Amino acid sequence: MSSEFDIIRDFFTRPTRHTDLSVGDDAALIQPSPDTQLAISADMLVAGTHFFTDAAPYDIGWKSLAVNVSDMAAMGAQPKWATLSIALAENDSHWLSEFARGFFTCADKFYVDLIGGDTTRGPLNISVTILGESPQGQALRRSGAKAGDDIWVSGHIGSAAAGLAHLQGKIMLEKDTLKACLDALHRPMPRVALGLALRNIASSAIDISDGLAADLGHILHASAVGAEIYFAKIPKLPALQATVSLNNGHAGFEAYALSGGDDYELCFTAPQQQRQRIADISRELDLKLTHIGNICAGSALTVYDAENRAMVLQKSGYDHFG
Repeated sequence: MSSEFDIIRDFFTRPTRHTDLSVGDDAALIQPSPDTQLAISADMLVAGTHFFTDAAPYDIGWKSLAVNVSDMAAMGAQPKWATLSIALAENDSHWLSEFARGFFTCADKFYVDLIGGDTTRGPLNISVTILGESPQGQALRRSGAKAGDDIWVSGHIGSAAAGLAHLQGKIMLEKDTLKACLDALHRPMPRVALGLALRNIASSAIDISDGLAADLGHILHASAVGAEIYFAKIPKLPALQATVSLNNGHAGFEAYALSGGDDYELCFTAPQQQRQRIADISRELDLKLTHIGNICAGSALTVYDAENRAMVLQKSGYDHFG
């Protein structure tokens, strides 16, 4: 039977890229680059709450780090270091090997060093803390949106929530659409390159984890502004929109696109004069960026339907205690 220290050595000790002292001591030693600020974030994934207990361990490994990398993207920060603490019900070498493979595949893609953490016995629970760097004073925040700014989102919205709904038996998706939605759910792609490109361009930014309406609402609260967005402009997979509308009616798809969560795309605001630069960034990154509305005075979020009527939102987004 492997010990806790065997698990750390065998599955979670890897060469590092930008770390002075990594896994194996009482603490890691890192040296931030000159003239930068550290961005620090943490997320916890709990079996039965954030993923099914029988989910593929590779996917759990990828997602546990990816959701943290996404926080760095939203701040316009370059992710660099992470710690991992994990509670395991049992010492399953196959599960650990696949989890570590997913985790380090994500770490390698975004040049993140794993520099420490902890392991213990208990119900499956994964906690990651991530650190990144941004040039002094250039981090993207939620609090900079101004009346008149455009509101943008990256990628497609609602796919992950629809994938979850399929797994829960609420809707049935066709093969190709299902694959796209399950990829969005299990292996979200943090928009780090976009976050870095938006420094000195975006006035505010956030990643969409709890639902577009809820997360945009955080920007509105932090910036003391309101917003008007147009449901028809929210980018969705066309085949997904048709399938969900057929199964649940128009209102069903509104729930996925506005409050479904787990997209890990970026929602950001920018002055109107930045539209051409944002179009250039979209082309340079080969990433769909869509203008969905505008910041306005006030404090409310209003969503308009295709007939330009204000929609009544049943739920704004995911809340662990809601």
